Amino acid sequence: MSSSLALLAMTAVWIGILHTILGPDHYLPFVFMARAGRWSRAKTVGVTLACGLGHVLSSAALGAVGIAMGVAVSHLEMVESQRGHVAAWALLAFGLVYFVWGLRRALRRQPHAHVHAHADGTVHRHAHVHEEEHMHAHAAPERAAPLVRLTPWVLFTLFVFGPCEPLIPLLLYPAAQRSAGGVVLVVVVFGVATLATMAAAVLVCQAGVKRLSLGGLERYTHALAGAALAFCGLAIQFLHL
Repeated sequence: MSSSLALLAMTAVWIGILHTILGPDHYLPFVFMARAGRWSRAKTVGVTLACGLGHVLSSAALGAVGIAMGVAVSHLEMVESQRGHVAAWALLAFGLVYFVWGLRRALRRQPHAHVHAHADGTVHRHAHVHEEEHMHAHAAPERAAPLVRLTPWVLFTLFVFGPCEPLIPLLLYPAAQRSAGGVVLVVVVFGVATLATMAAAVLVCQAGVKRLSLGGLERYTHALAGAALAFCGLAIQFLHL
């Protein structure tokens, strides 16, 4: 391996790490969705890695096609930029939808009291939650369950469509000037660094979030998860994170 290719590979590692850490959309959605959906650690890591892999490979495939066809870097960057805008707005839209559903679900689960008078004159009050005690009257949990189950697939689709901005202009084209093997090396190194950083960030944040006791706000975890997704969409669109 030449010294220039080795330097490029090291650059790919650092760019992969920094790109991931500076982009909250690479880990916050998984942390909040894992808390809301009560995902196991294995499921959380699995969903994170699957989304990260799709994220990297989609841009690598676009870059490879561009290299093969001799497309200018500026044109590929424009395509990536458009993909980024669409992905950001889609993430924002899904986050808002999930937030509204989570808020409605939380309000339905709010305990409230009923007064009961018996024939012997005894009067007492008891609290209950409609979703738990009146399933026949409120079928919302059954309608909402598919949304929760589809969330990993929605995240995967958004990550596949979302661009991995540094890969094409900073890595693929410099590597392509050296060899096809260099392109493969840089993509693999960049991908491993990105996936490892995503998994590590998610696990660290998840461990911290698990220690938080929300108390009565626990029923709002789905709403908070939706708000986090919407925030990530806004951050991508307007802060270019």
